[in-house]
Amino acid sequence: MIIIDRIDHLVLTVRDLAVTIDFYSRVLGMTPVEFGGRKGLTFGRQKFNLHQAGHEFEPKADLAKPGTIDICLITTTPIDAVIAHLDREDVAILQGPVMRTGAIGEIRSVYFRDPDLNLVEVSNYVDA
Repeated sequence: MIIIDRIDHLVLTVRDLAVTIDFYSRVLGMTPVEFGGRKGLTFGRQKFNLHQAGHEFEPKADLAKPGTIDICLITTTPIDAVIAHLDREDVAILQGPVMRTGAIGEIRSVYFRDPDLNLVEVSNYVDA
């Protein structure tokens, strides 16, 4: 039997690498990285690898397209501070704060879209 520990990285297919890197580093504090001629964003012990739409690296998802991901990111920053930061960055909140169920318990979340219209949920665990 295989036991999975965590997600190491996922791939975002994007329209514009520079716009995506600016958004995720400015709005969510991720660190831009380059590796083997490629670009990505690191945070915690994870990474987003970035593929330019139309110039993806192989192998790739069968329908790799901008705007096709829906992701929940856990933060230690209180959600009220996240909301204030998103407001300062002119990022429109679609929904929240709302209560949801995360992988290991109840979370309080806000939802917004990135430049490619991916749905991004940023959350705090309630009992953390």
